Amino acid sequence: MNTEQRQWLPTSVKEVKERGWDYLDVILFSGDAYVDHPSFGAAVIGRLLESLGLKVAIIPQPNWQDDLRDFKKLGCPRLFFGISAGSMDSMVNHYTAARRRRSDDAYTPDGRAGMRPDMPTIVYTHILKQLYPETPVIIGGIEASLRRLTHYDYWKDCPQPSILATSGADLLVYGMGEKPLTEICRMLQKGVPFYSLTNIPQTVVIRQQGEQVAGNKKWQTQQLHSHENCLQDKKKYAENFRHIEEESNSVEAARLIQFLGNDQIIVNPPYPPLTTKELDAVYALPFTRLPHPRYKGKEIPAYNMIRHSVTIHRGCFGGCAFCTISAHQGKFIVSRSQESIFQELDRITQMPDFHGTISDLGGPSANMYNMHGKDNSLCKRCKRASCAFPSICKNLDTDHAALLHLYEAARHRPGIKHCFISSGIRYDLCLHDTGDKSINQTNREYLESVIRHHVSGRFKVAPEHSSARVLKMMRKPSFTLFQQLKGLFDNINAKYKLNEQIIPYFISSHPGCRPEDMAELAIATKELDFKLEQVQDFTPTPMTVATTIYYTGYHPYSLKPVATVKNAKEKKMQNMFFFWYKKEFRKQIATTLRQINRPDLLSKLYNPKEQWQKKGTKF
Repeated sequence: MNTEQRQWLPTSVKEVKERGWDYLDVILFSGDAYVDHPSFGAAVIGRLLESLGLKVAIIPQPNWQDDLRDFKKLGCPRLFFGISAGSMDSMVNHYTAARRRRSDDAYTPDGRAGMRPDMPTIVYTHILKQLYPETPVIIGGIEASLRRLTHYDYWKDCPQPSILATSGADLLVYGMGEKPLTEICRMLQKGVPFYSLTNIPQTVVIRQQGEQVAGNKKWQTQQLHSHENCLQDKKKYAENFRHIEEESNSVEAARLIQFLGNDQIIVNPPYPPLTTKELDAVYALPFTRLPHPRYKGKEIPAYNMIRHSVTIHRGCFGGCAFCTISAHQGKFIVSRSQESIFQELDRITQMPDFHGTISDLGGPSANMYNMHGKDNSLCKRCKRASCAFPSICKNLDTDHAALLHLYEAARHRPGIKHCFISSGIRYDLCLHDTGDKSINQTNREYLESVIRHHVSGRFKVAPEHSSARVLKMMRKPSFTLFQQLKGLFDNINAKYKLNEQIIPYFISSHPGCRPEDMAELAIATKELDFKLEQVQDFTPTPMTVATTIYYTGYHPYSLKPVATVKNAKEKKMQNMFFFWYKKEFRKQIATTLRQINRPDLLSKLYNPKEQWQKKGTKF
């Protein structure tokens, strides 16, 4: 067999035969191109299953529009088919916040659009069930995870039932799938029938109402409002979300059950997070860190972004209202050992295309590495979605000392000239008062070290808004903290004679945001001398607080009404406040502020003596 290709998992009949295999245990279908890198979910699962002694193949981006040869070519696996839509939700991948079709796909060779359908999880499963009705299909990945129960679909503008029901799959694995898939394979290898796999944590099954379903006696059960009740009553949909989020973020979570017609959707509690040793083992799997040779001569944009980056931890306890990270990865931080990280850095330095720059040493939030509760017994009783909102939890250890050491050691590794931190930094974790002067000093040193040594000219942070009311809805810290950060950044720049920029990210049209909030944001950024670049319009994605508010009009925790802009004209109007400095928006912004009777904001944003504001002047 071609020695080069054997380094990858097989993707074709030829590659399977060249390995001498006459059958496959598992066949994985992915909506992404096959990049054998730990940042790509299908590669991680494929390598994991391989490490269990299974014969595994991957079929990336199968053609679903022809005679279905891609779905037939490797035949039927001994254990099951596995399906993931890809590393990014397919609908976010395909459409803008304005529901316009995107013209490219970063997870496809040469960025070509159209290589996967909308909702590949559903489309691929329907095809496999048509071709191989008796073979189990397991769905997973971010698309399936976020749709495991009744969820609002922004693109259809209505709630949808569990994707397990609409796809016709046999089982859903949610979150990071190493532990549940390992147990599933262990049970199947022992001869346990697939249908009886109802008590595995972090999985979802569908059974008829009244059917006796084996579970774990220690699990409590939370009965949710049925799908039909959610369709009829938006408050019940909102109530469901609170239970779903709380149980997703609990150490000792309950099993969730939701009725759907004559069926019941059963969501088993998640596994405990991986240990450091277990996460290290995942990153020690024999990834080539390269796209499969089938893509020779083609560029995969998403891979180019991460090819020389290293993930140092999983999970995020920020709990931002609009973010899906904790819904998929969980809020508890699992950190790799420094030895594991250094081993990966050393592998990168040996890559032929490496020229000394690590593009990112980070994670979902760059500076949550090694952070956890001081008293684990308190964490076991906690159901807070965020350890950082409304304030930093007193039980949270936010000492950045381990990160400081890691960064210093990384930038001095042989072969590394620059080690940048491109992942978002939670500056509230650095700036809050821990009550310990030594830790406070270390945390400020961390910020200085990042700005001095680990920024490639542009320091990116995400205040998201300036309005206290909107920030509360977003579960984000006060804007005064960002102003404090900006002052520190400017001082450090001056101290070390740097020429760096701070680039803030902001969101418009978030639930609860009004035109006057956007005007105040424009004024705040003007006072800080920003002309914004990194902005976005809120996009409702499944399984977030913000999306629940957007659809139902109620906050799921208080059940109080929250106004949200929805139509394109209003959303565009909010977005234009980001660009108050552009000539083409001035008159429209002025008209809007006069209409809502806020001339005070207009006078702060623009000089009333400017020629264009004078009565009778043509604009």
